[in-house]
Order: sequence, then C-alpha cells, then structure tokens
Amino acid sequence: MTQSHGNLIRIARENGKSAEAEPLNLGARVRELRKERKWTLEQAATQAGLARSTLSKIENGQMSPTYDALKKLAVGLEISVPQLFTPPQRDKINGRMSITKAGAGAHQATTTYEHELLGETLTKKQMLPYRARIRARNIEEFDGWVRHDGEEFLYVLTGVIRLYTEFYEPVEMRRGDSAYYDATMGHNVISTSDEDATILWVTSLV
Repeated sequence: MTQSHGNLIRIARENGKSAEAEPLNLGARVRELRKERKWTLEQAATQAGLARSTLSKIENGQMSPTYDALKKLAVGLEISVPQLFTPPQRDKINGRMSITKAGAGAHQATTTYEHELLGETLTKKQMLPYRARIRARNIEEFDGWVRHDGEEFLYVLTGVIRLYTEFYEPVEMRRGDSAYYDATMGHNVISTSDEDATILWVTSLV
C-alpha cells in the first residue's frame, strides 16, 4: 500500500469520527410535536385516544409507552412511528462550510502519488476529498494493493490514467471520466500520459 494514500484515509478516520449521537428524549420529542401543533395536553390526548394522565407521564419521562400507545400517538400527531424517534431536520443543519483555494490544501507526497487534502478545516467529515497528482508510471512501483474500508469516487482532471483493480481488467481513463468503487477491493492508479495526471478522489469515512 502506498503510505500516503493509506495513511491519509486512516488519519482522517481517526480524527473525523462522528460524535456519538445523543439518545433521543421521547417525552421531550412528543411535547415538542404537540406544541408545534399548538395543542394542549387534553387536545393531544383526545387526538391520540389516550388518557391525559398517560400522555403527561410520557412527556415527563415517567412512563415508557407501549407500542400500541406509540401507534396511537403517531396517528394522533399525523406522523409515522419512526418519526417519533427522529429529531427534526432543522436540528441536523449546522451550516458548516470549508473553502480551499487552488493549491492551498495540505500536501502529502510519496514516489507514486502527491495528495492535496481539501476541506481540511472541517472536523467529523463523512467524506475525504483530495486532489492527487499521479506520479507512478508502472504498477510495479506499488508495494501491493491499496485497500481500505468504505467507498471511493475518482474523477480524472487532467492527463490519462490507468485504473487497476483487484477484480477487473485495467481501465484507461481520460479527462472527465470517473469511477465509483468499493474501496475494500484492491486498487491502484498510474499515469499513462507524458505528464503527471491529476485526479479528484473522494473517499467515504463512514
């Protein structure tokens, strides 16, 4: 495995692991859904066909509802049962963004590849984008296959490359060509053009 490629992905995984999801507070979620509809406890209980005291206990975490009660709640709130356990979408929007000016990404180089890491300032990423200059001209320059967890997308920016994979015949690819593949399958890339080819690589980290 080329150390740059493998280490880049390993380090990104270690540094960018998603934070543990906070356990959902069902009572607070039910109360929020009720208040969004501007319903009183009595109104919501009537809609769901539950006793007011039962709904109050659910909202205050004093009772774990049965599946039958969950179904009644969902019907009364006009949502599906899974939506009772799904935080509102607005809570997931964090507006994060990272701009990387041309040539300003962090560089890592080996004899076969030179990587420029993009979007470096964002932590807990779910994908790792990087621009790679392909220096290798022969598959023999690699010490075995590159392989790692996740999926990978490759897009040729300049030059001509040959994509080698463990289970397929080598494929010649030119500017504008792309490939999406299972990254646990061994893979390597060489440049077949006179100049070093450049590609955009995006690797999933989840």
